[in-house]
Amino acid sequence: MEQITSTKNNKVKTWASLKQKKFREQTGLYLAEGIRLVEEAVESNAPIEEVLLSGDIDGGKFDKILNGAVSMGAKLYEVNESVLEHVSDTQSPQGVIAVLRKTEGDVNAFIANKEQPLYLVLDAIQDPGNLGTMIRTADAIGATGILLGKSCVDLYNPKVVRATMGSLFHLPIFTADLAQLLPALKERGVNIVGTSVDAEQAVYQSNLTGATALVIGSEAHGLTPDIQALVDTQVVLPMPGRAESLNAAIAASVVLYEALRQRSY
Repeated sequence: MEQITSTKNNKVKTWASLKQKKFREQTGLYLAEGIRLVEEAVESNAPIEEVLLSGDIDGGKFDKILNGAVSMGAKLYEVNESVLEHVSDTQSPQGVIAVLRKTEGDVNAFIANKEQPLYLVLDAIQDPGNLGTMIRTADAIGATGILLGKSCVDLYNPKVVRATMGSLFHLPIFTADLAQLLPALKERGVNIVGTSVDAEQAVYQSNLTGATALVIGSEAHGLTPDIQALVDTQVVLPMPGRAESLNAAIAASVVLYEALRQRSY
């Protein structure tokens, strides 16, 4: 295990640069930090390339990560606390950061032969915590996959990665041009269901048992006009109370769990 103790080391500079989107795009790499998150990456056979470890390496708490990383062929680095803090995106690093390669795939091939799929489609979501929560919820209800519009916050933003709590590694996620992808879904018989405060039909009155794409818009403005125009069915989440609106992640959770209820219960 190679040891690195200087923040001026070129490796460290590269790792720290991955906190910025442009360097993630240039290298095709991203960071995942924290014991549980990296363990999930190991258990899911995510493409881990390097692992940074700091602290009591022989104390047993990193054993699952160490064994998994070695079996994957990932390179291990023992770093001191200053290096870990320099690379970390959190105030209190947990002693482990993994460097992973982004997974790329053909979204058109993915949607080609799915029977009765349930997709979560996200349009212009900007808050990393919201995006991470939506991914976790889609994972929890067994969604077929997630389709992100290009105007969404970067999937590999460190805050998004942490907020997914490992669900990032559990289900297919694609970034695509929704203006092209939604018509392709329609051609395959997928019902495009979007939330709107102006809809007359409550989500509980809609049929979500067939092939469905649930489209959630941005926190501040909802669906963008070009995506709204592609929606087949508009639904509203009833709010008999006095709240002005719902958090986007909460709205997505309500709609996803209604789809699960209709399909499974």
